[in-house]
Amino acid sequence: MITFPVSFPQERQGHTRTRDTQLRRRTDAVASQLRSESQRESASREPAGNRIMIDTMQEQIARRHFLYSSANAVGGIALTSLLQGDGLIADNSAASSGDSVNPLAPKPPHFPGKAKSCIFIFLAGGPSQLDTYDPKPKLAEMDGKALPEELLESVRFAFIKKETARLIGSPRKFQQHGESGMEISELMPKLATCADDIALVRSLHTDQFNHHPAQILMNTGVGFFGRPTIGSWLNYGLGNPSTNLPGYVVLTAGRGTSGGASLWSSGFLPSTYAGVLFRSQGEPVLNLNNPSGISAEMQQAGLKAIRKLNQNQLEQTRDDEIASRIASYELAFRMQSKAPELVDISSESQTTIDRYGVNRPEPNEKGDGRGNTGGAFATFARNCLLARRLVERGVRFVNLYHASWDHHSNLDAGLDYNCGVIDQPIAALIKDLKKRSLLDSTLIVVAGEFGRTPLGENRANYAKVTGRDHHPYAFSVVLAGGGIKGGTVVGKTDELGWAPVEDPVHINDLHATLLHTFGMDHKRLVFPFGGLPIRLTNVGGQIVEKLLA
Repeated sequence: MITFPVSFPQERQGHTRTRDTQLRRRTDAVASQLRSESQRESASREPAGNRIMIDTMQEQIARRHFLYSSANAVGGIALTSLLQGDGLIADNSAASSGDSVNPLAPKPPHFPGKAKSCIFIFLAGGPSQLDTYDPKPKLAEMDGKALPEELLESVRFAFIKKETARLIGSPRKFQQHGESGMEISELMPKLATCADDIALVRSLHTDQFNHHPAQILMNTGVGFFGRPTIGSWLNYGLGNPSTNLPGYVVLTAGRGTSGGASLWSSGFLPSTYAGVLFRSQGEPVLNLNNPSGISAEMQQAGLKAIRKLNQNQLEQTRDDEIASRIASYELAFRMQSKAPELVDISSESQTTIDRYGVNRPEPNEKGDGRGNTGGAFATFARNCLLARRLVERGVRFVNLYHASWDHHSNLDAGLDYNCGVIDQPIAALIKDLKKRSLLDSTLIVVAGEFGRTPLGENRANYAKVTGRDHHPYAFSVVLAGGGIKGGTVVGKTDELGWAPVEDPVHINDLHATLLHTFGMDHKRLVFPFGGLPIRLTNVGGQIVEKLLA
């Protein structure tokens, strides 16, 4: 008996609906037959004139229904053909005909793009941009003072009490770095050495101010459940160059995120496009290895039988999810030999391991404890090294998560610890990719779901103000490689860091730009769902030209 892939995307409710539909059709057929027999019996008792009139009316109704439904069907076929011809939806003719297809087979982009892979580092909780990337001397000067009432009039906060809130300046020192003179906080000394290779957006803004919807928005383009994530869209549009590893891999460190698995879901896309959660040590994917007592020959025989059954089902139902199931089983088999080799870093030089900080000890000071669960220093460093190894092997999208940056209190201690976790490994990743000539083809993004307020958080029952609240109106994101112009700062916030005053960038704009670096037009990368052509950028999205090399 084959027990894997338990950790791979499971069957969705679509299969259950298919079985229910088939049962309903059989039930309807039986009911129709019974009605016909009843009608024949009634007709035999009707006068001949009445039967002729009823037959004529039924014939007219049947004719009208046929013409109406035929017109709709022809129109639907024509619309689908036009959308496929324009590249607005995928052509699934091979899957529909029952032929075996690989949903992750590489596909050409809309136009030549520089990025081939993406490493998206998500800092869940909302890092403080005012203490890391966006220096505000005026804010420090006004420390302890109230914010002008006109700015607070229609603002919602998660926890701040507006009436008594006071501004809180950053104690962190900022310095210029590189030929670009980019200002970066003392909290990120290693990343600062990469100033000329990174771009910094200081004017990002979002529509959500609570964690879960904001995290979903950053990852899917909207603030609610059910949409595909960035990695799913890229694998749907471009496929996966790697034949032995998933096109979308997820690695985590620290606490779990508020959004959980919804942050790497495939939404309404087939489940083969969902992220696959890897572990950085031990068995890479849970239940990937064969159970005890299952030989290679038994596994091969089981896989062959399962494939035949799935292929028959695909021919009968023409369900894309069946093709996803076939692809997942075959990929899982290939991963049994390739995934363990991936996480085995013994082939890496000691110099490389030390640069990433894989063997760094945990500091004595644990910060506020939010970002420390199970040795985050070593785990995050190892994940960054694995991210490089994944893109080397052709994986399209790698998600690294670290949580939590939700510093409502103990901001200084929390930032000391969390920045210590990420600073060295991210800098090493950028430099390592550049050394291996992979940075130009690998897009790196470092972002949270929102920023933190210029106001200190004066929550009830707090003896002292030591943190910042959620701030959706302005925050920062770091990008590097993959067609991004290094040494660039885009956008500017006001002197208190409250809102953008130059080049505001919405999350949909960030996503449009990300897709552009891959050669994908965000308005053409769509999937029909609910009668609408849905895209990652929802109904917005403008390419940030200043970011492009």
